[in-house]
Amino acid sequence: MAKSTEITYFPTATARCLNCGSIYTLGMTQETLTVEVCGNCHPFYTQQDTLVDTAGRIEKFQARLSKATASVKKDSSKARKFKQSLADIVPDPEEKKTEEQVVDKEA
Repeated sequence: MAKSTEITYFPTATARCLNCGSIYTLGMTQETLTVEVCGNCHPFYTQQDTLVDTAGRIEKFQARLSKATASVKKDSSKARKFKQSLADIVPDPEEKKTEEQVVDKEA
């Protein structure tokens, strides 16, 4: 015997918002549905800048960002030291000319 492909429709199914607690009665194929954000509390519809933090995502991102900027700062300090030591090693060509002129004048 073949399986039935009919879908059960619930005309009085409920959808509940976890953020604001609103409950909607809808017709759908699930008896109950829970959503994190609904049209009443979503920042796009309310024109308010509110952060909806799910499971600490913002804190995780800020921790990764601070760790990345710390490593960049550490690397940039090494690069600065290298540039300064390189400037000390390679003399300026104009200074070399003036030293040669001084040597020629003394001779």
